[in-house]
Amino acid sequence: MAAGKGTRMKSALPKVLHRLAGHPLLLHVLDTCATLQADRTVVVTGYAADAVERLLAGRATAGGAGAHLRCVRQEPQLGTGHAVQQAVPWLDDDGTTLILNGDVPLVAADTARALVQACAGRQLALLTLMLDAPEGYGRIVREGGSVRGIVEHKDASDAQRRIREVYTGIMAAPTAALKRWLARLTNHNAQREYYLTDVVALAVADGVAVVTTAAHDETEVLGVNSAAQLADLERRLQRRRANALMDAGVRLADPARFDVRGVLECGQDVEIDIDCIFEGRVVLGDGVRVGSHCVIRDTTIGAGTEVLPHCDFTRATIGERVQIGPFARLRPGADLGPEVHIGNFVEVKNSRLERGAKANHLAYLGDTSVGERVNYGAGSITANYDGANKHRTVIGNDVHVGSNCVLVAPVVIGDGATIGAGSVINKDAPAGQLTVARARQASLEGWQRPVKQKKKD
Repeated sequence: MAAGKGTRMKSALPKVLHRLAGHPLLLHVLDTCATLQADRTVVVTGYAADAVERLLAGRATAGGAGAHLRCVRQEPQLGTGHAVQQAVPWLDDDGTTLILNGDVPLVAADTARALVQACAGRQLALLTLMLDAPEGYGRIVREGGSVRGIVEHKDASDAQRRIREVYTGIMAAPTAALKRWLARLTNHNAQREYYLTDVVALAVADGVAVVTTAAHDETEVLGVNSAAQLADLERRLQRRRANALMDAGVRLADPARFDVRGVLECGQDVEIDIDCIFEGRVVLGDGVRVGSHCVIRDTTIGAGTEVLPHCDFTRATIGERVQIGPFARLRPGADLGPEVHIGNFVEVKNSRLERGAKANHLAYLGDTSVGERVNYGAGSITANYDGANKHRTVIGNDVHVGSNCVLVAPVVIGDGATIGAGSVINKDAPAGQLTVARARQASLEGWQRPVKQKKKD
């Protein structure tokens, strides 16, 4: 169910598109669904349906689990029961229907699977939880241990509000029976809505057993209704991920100041300092050390590499025993071989640096092939863009590029060449020679600096 506006979010963005750990809430739920190998996944949209459906369109066309994804609209939104009614035409009578919420993103796949198994195609199965402070949740009403119904918090009596067992909003039901119960829902309640929870009393009336399974913990079933709740859930999820990494031997300077917004794979003896963000798929080899305040996206870093503070990497490949930073930027296509040094305020884009090459400060390498043991001077750049097209620079092995040089692509610097400081190179430089391209220095005797004229009163 993904039709709600999320008024308390105070945002034009539909609630299910707000991001948790870098991904929309709804996609977390659909990732769980994908592991269950369901015959069909139906997403009920409503508020800002076009935006939600655009997000899902790419998933559906990508094939795999997304190929069985269908959207239906709930307009207007008249409650959770009314939402599920919209999906009825797409549900097969001989199946089991698992109902999840697009704003409850952290339900584990094994929890969902256990609920479906408890249903077994013949019982109504509810996911429940015992809470000391169950404010806002529907309460599980029992008689002699058997579930007799669910009462929503707003409709509950004082005695019912003292019940600690709560309904999490997630259920699994025999589809044919679910369709019958949905057809019999009424809106005779304080909200004048069609409550999905009313199917419990209808199941009891039909003599269908109602069973429960327990969630692992509260975090698994927490919903998002406000920016504060989203931030709380973010920290809970990040702490889970931090704990899992520390259990595997990763040293985190402060697990409360650490964010993974994708997948982070770590080898042995990895160390990560404070306030680092990892997005997409990041792989850190054995012994990698990451300094504070780094942002690393879709990047692989080889064993023994040290990343100093305040670096920013996107879709880069970094070899073993590399030293990078501080304040270095690797843009897409940066490919650093082993033992490369990239220093402070160096930017690399779509370039390969071979073993032992160094660009230690204040430099730019774009669309460049850099040979082994090259020393690339401070303030030097490859001018790879002519205003319309990109061109490539090739720098051979053992080249020394002096400070403040401009290599105007396309250009080839031969093996062992030296480029004099301050040179603008727009022709190939031969191997083993010194190439200098700059104006002769001159000093003008008797020259005087202009004097600023005083203003008249």
